Amino acid sequence: MEFGVFILAQRRSYKQSSAEVIHNAMEQTVTAEAAGFNTAWFAEHHFNNYSLTPSPLMAVAHAAGRTRTIRLGTAVCILPLYQPARFLAEVGFADTVSHGRLELGVGSGYQQFEFERFGTTVDDSWHVYNEFLDVIDIGLQGKNFEYQGKYIQMMPTSIAVDTVQKPGVPMWVTSNNPKTLQRAMRDGHNLFVTALLKGNEAIRDLRLKLEGIAQDDGQTLDDMTGKIGFLRCGYVSDNKAEIDHYLDCARYQRRISESLKQRRQLTDDGYMMKEVPMTVDPDIEELRAALPVGCVNEVVDKLLAEIEILKPRHIALQTQLGDFDQTTMLRQIERWGERIIPEVRKALGTKAAA
Repeated sequence: MEFGVFILAQRRSYKQSSAEVIHNAMEQTVTAEAAGFNTAWFAEHHFNNYSLTPSPLMAVAHAAGRTRTIRLGTAVCILPLYQPARFLAEVGFADTVSHGRLELGVGSGYQQFEFERFGTTVDDSWHVYNEFLDVIDIGLQGKNFEYQGKYIQMMPTSIAVDTVQKPGVPMWVTSNNPKTLQRAMRDGHNLFVTALLKGNEAIRDLRLKLEGIAQDDGQTLDDMTGKIGFLRCGYVSDNKAEIDHYLDCARYQRRISESLKQRRQLTDDGYMMKEVPMTVDPDIEELRAALPVGCVNEVVDKLLAEIEILKPRHIALQTQLGDFDQTTMLRQIERWGERIIPEVRKALGTKAAA
């Protein structure tokens, strides 16, 4: 079982500067490496306080100089917002400066707020994304290539910086579109999925959904060569107040995300998003019951139950959310490395041996 940290780099208020948020994200990455996490993932969002990482590939390139062993992932690059030739060159560069540690997560995007400000529309995003995947497949082979699609046209082109990893970097795909997930399974790419802030019933529904998508394409999840990665909020502590604040920050993150998804993007100043409750808004006790939070044994038991249902090979822990305290967050990452990760792996190893 692999473990990652998912770094959203979120800013809940002006009490934190943007510089503090970014530097905190890098400190979390360094701490995660020391704690034994396999991967650090960097998000991509634009133009508001939901996430302060405009380029996950830039974050990877910078983190590469601060770390030595942890793999560095994009979660995810919003492909329709990129120019393909430049994107391929930057992928090669990021993989090179990280000495082959890049994990390339890609998606089609969902926030019209962002697309509008890049002068495009989310309505065509899936079609652009699908052609973009074709370009990635041929463009990372290190040869002269061209591409003529409906949305992307490229004259004969060579990418100057090859990837260190051959024949290309590991690919991760996140989407709610069954066709996108089917293609990812068919191409041998990894899946990045989430049950948001919901519990075992939603995780069970997610597994059934993925099985159905695979079956409709003549596949099975068990035969899939790619991994399933599971994005999850979790917190280990005996301190109820700490857990409650983490859960409040997780709910804040979902409220802002839903506002952007539903194109409500309410702000007082055009930047800091207003926190508006969701249509079905969970309270803290519902979140406590649904998520792997609590003492060490509680978190381990909940995670093992979730793993049994979904059968992922990678779990990405959401670290800094909202205005969560950095010092406490770093201790939390360390505690996962000291207690949770070893206990989960030990339990899974014992089960496999039996």
